[in-house]
Amino acid sequence: MMKSHTRTRAQESSGAIERLYITMRHLFNRGFYKPMGVSGETLRDSLLTLRPEIYGSIAEEKIELQGLLYVIDRLPAGIEECKFINLTSDEGYKDSHFEPIIPSKRRRNCYRIDEEQMNIEVTRGRSEIYDILTHLTFLYIESHKIMKQVVINDGKGVIRDWNKLEAAVLKKGKLTKNEKEIALTHTANFLGRTFEEVTEVYSSFASKTNEHRFLYIIYYLGKLAIDEVVSNEKRIITFTPVLRERLGHHIHGERWAYTIKETLSNQNLLERPLHIISANMHSVMNTLYSPAALTVEYKKHSSMEIYEMLSSDSNSKMRKKVMDLAAKNGLTYIKDTSGANINVQIIDTEKLPINPFTTKDPTIATEEKPVIIVMDYAFGEQAFESMDELLKPYEDNENKRHFLNVVSVSIMGKAGILEGGKGDIMIPSSHVFEGTADNYPFKNMLKKSHFENDDVKICKGAMITVLGTSLQNRDILRFFHESTWNVIGLEMEGAHYQKAIQSASKIRGSISPKVKVQYAYYASDNPLETGSTLASGGLGTSGVKPTYLITEKMLNQILD
Repeated sequence: MMKSHTRTRAQESSGAIERLYITMRHLFNRGFYKPMGVSGETLRDSLLTLRPEIYGSIAEEKIELQGLLYVIDRLPAGIEECKFINLTSDEGYKDSHFEPIIPSKRRRNCYRIDEEQMNIEVTRGRSEIYDILTHLTFLYIESHKIMKQVVINDGKGVIRDWNKLEAAVLKKGKLTKNEKEIALTHTANFLGRTFEEVTEVYSSFASKTNEHRFLYIIYYLGKLAIDEVVSNEKRIITFTPVLRERLGHHIHGERWAYTIKETLSNQNLLERPLHIISANMHSVMNTLYSPAALTVEYKKHSSMEIYEMLSSDSNSKMRKKVMDLAAKNGLTYIKDTSGANINVQIIDTEKLPINPFTTKDPTIATEEKPVIIVMDYAFGEQAFESMDELLKPYEDNENKRHFLNVVSVSIMGKAGILEGGKGDIMIPSSHVFEGTADNYPFKNMLKKSHFENDDVKICKGAMITVLGTSLQNRDILRFFHESTWNVIGLEMEGAHYQKAIQSASKIRGSISPKVKVQYAYYASDNPLETGSTLASGGLGTSGVKPTYLITEKMLNQILD
């Protein structure tokens, strides 16, 4: 007898992710769409089917507060007031009178054109478009939930609670504590949340210019949704012709990589052994230079305590000491101007004041001493563009081609973990690209044994490179974890980096086929645990230890 087949939640979720991406690419090619109209219906339905963990109670009537905070932190301030969202390429707005608005948790330039329009610059590839569109879809779904709670009499009136919120938001002058709490009481009513819940999250939404931003966000989300339903004034998302023409052509990545290679050439470092590290902009610098810059502090504290102190904004003087010493001893900082939003440090190890890692003969020839290129995190598919361009040969002004002597590529980042908690470390043995059968096994030079004397939990296995962290739900992650895929974690760049490394080393011959790779990730969240998703907040100081442990092990391999 044939078994009757019923679709599991994991299969439904997988199908929803596929539909989301096909739909987003279709809408991008089309050039515009109305998120809450017919054209945005597939996007909304797929997101509601998927019910990603980050978006919490998206499918319920009550408003999702933690998910809303997560999204608002990644979109420009004031976007809730805008009916027209325009996604552009780098089209010269930086030279205009418009002030760039940079979201607190995403490096992207946005410009408020007028009361109704927000322009968002997309320079980091398709992953950035997917990220923006899914966040906006969530925002608009939530706004219509507000509208349904406050509109009465077939759209001819609104409830008293809404009028009270409107009065508080439109009031000239400062809100008193009493007025704020009255407004919050009425707002909590139609949000389906308790007064305690909205009070708790209130300060998290506050900005430097507006401590009552939470009330403004809720009001304008609801107001624009009411306008859509009552007055048929639909919100519209558009993609400029220049963005549609440029996307996928590595325009920003090519400029970015050329600047790095030109700097190497100008400093006579092009022929030296090169080690590329994708990491943050502080851990490698602090590990190499803080022992020499902070000799007094090192007598009183352990290295890990020093790193924690350097990670705190209150210790700006200590940070400046390290940066000043680094600048005089072999570190060149390249601030990105290409639009890629990836800053770079070039470190000439010959000029290091103290080398805490090397045990080799100090008389080693200068031309054999490594040069470290530290590149800031790429975003999703941008990882392929940046690494692909960086590994290509450098053509100088005389059209002479110089192949780079790339000895190793190391990738350190934060990722979601599926069998542990925040702060644990994952050592991948392969990357699997979600939504395809593409998989990238590799020999990782970092081993579990390298961390055996450190008090930290280590997981080893396959990792899944997801199309977007905001689209993951428990069912599909549990399938990857519990099936024979044996996936230990999820991140957004690994498969893209490895694809670029393999094509450069194994097919195109741009770099040596013997190039070594090191991959390690520290856990920023566990999407399988309630209360441990990305929306629950950052790592704080608990991320310092795994970050610097990984950095030290990578530098050990490179410098010893």
